Amino acid sequence: MSLFGSTPGIAKPAAPSTGSVQDLAGDRDLTSPPEDSISDLSFSPQAEFLAVSSWDKKVRIYELAANGDSQGKTLYEHQGPVLSVHWSKDGTKVVSGGADKAGRLLDMNTGQSSQIAVHDAAIKSVRFVDAGNSGQQIVATGSWDKTLKYWDLRSPNPIGTVQLPERVYTMDVQQQLLVVGTAERHICIVDLSNPVTIFKKMQSQLKLQTRVITCYPTGNGFAVGSIEGRCSFQYVDDKDQTRWGFSFRCHRDNATTGARTETNVYSVNAINFHPQFGTFSTAGSDGSFHFWDKDSKHRLKGYGSLGASIPATAFNRNGTIFAYALSYDWSKGYQFNRPDYPNVVKLHPVKEEEVKPRPAKKR
Repeated sequence: MSLFGSTPGIAKPAAPSTGSVQDLAGDRDLTSPPEDSISDLSFSPQAEFLAVSSWDKKVRIYELAANGDSQGKTLYEHQGPVLSVHWSKDGTKVVSGGADKAGRLLDMNTGQSSQIAVHDAAIKSVRFVDAGNSGQQIVATGSWDKTLKYWDLRSPNPIGTVQLPERVYTMDVQQQLLVVGTAERHICIVDLSNPVTIFKKMQSQLKLQTRVITCYPTGNGFAVGSIEGRCSFQYVDDKDQTRWGFSFRCHRDNATTGARTETNVYSVNAINFHPQFGTFSTAGSDGSFHFWDKDSKHRLKGYGSLGASIPATAFNRNGTIFAYALSYDWSKGYQFNRPDYPNVVKLHPVKEEEVKPRPAKKR
């Protein structure tokens, strides 16, 4: 999809790594956004549909046009704030989880939603996963009740339960790799060929609370973002970790008062990998987002604070659109959630020079 009349594939001179407000002038607002804080964004892998979950208890599905226009296609409701949303790989279903302890499923073909999962506490993360050899996707739900559960859409009861060391804060899946991040910095790795057993437990390399985990597209490792303005890259195999693992600082700024300079540190809220190039984005409580090349350990492009925190981001299926939410992320508690705080989803037409890896330097 060529968004907003852009023409992909044309080589251009190298651009500076720091973007300007003018560079974002072409970003389009999503029509009729949620009425409360935005919690998650997920693009369909089959069409230009975007699912948006919100604290207003709703999941909204939008259809995007090639000229950048958007329109609401459908919506459904939970009985509490919705915290996570995800598409099935065939693009026919959307699953969501929320503070009402329920997992709900929307069938795009019928427009009907139904409850398919239940926990004893809020469901923080949901994913469709491939487990076993049936080829049938099932749903994985991670909850604050310290469990990971699997659900066959044809049965009202979980087909598997994994006890976790703490409350689930984040979860992601790629291929046969499922990774859960919990409170107290625990990370649990699951091999989906044996989904009810934890393959490996570890603690995050980062010193403070885990905010987001995103699996590599290759399924051999994962990125971790924390509340301390740091991101780490970890691998399942110990040899790969020794060779390739690293961490770096991001989403920080300096404030000078007189002769004293202090560093402000912000939460890393979202990490996404580009579906074509394998580069990645980060976004945070500082209201900035950046594109990075992990292999060369280089920032490709960065955009400074946009005046509101960014709780969620997503690339579309071919990486030509980068959606980012400007909305309160609750990082400073309820007292900072002002009535005039924005709730907006922006659609950024991705330029190749923003996300294409730099050529490897010859040694």
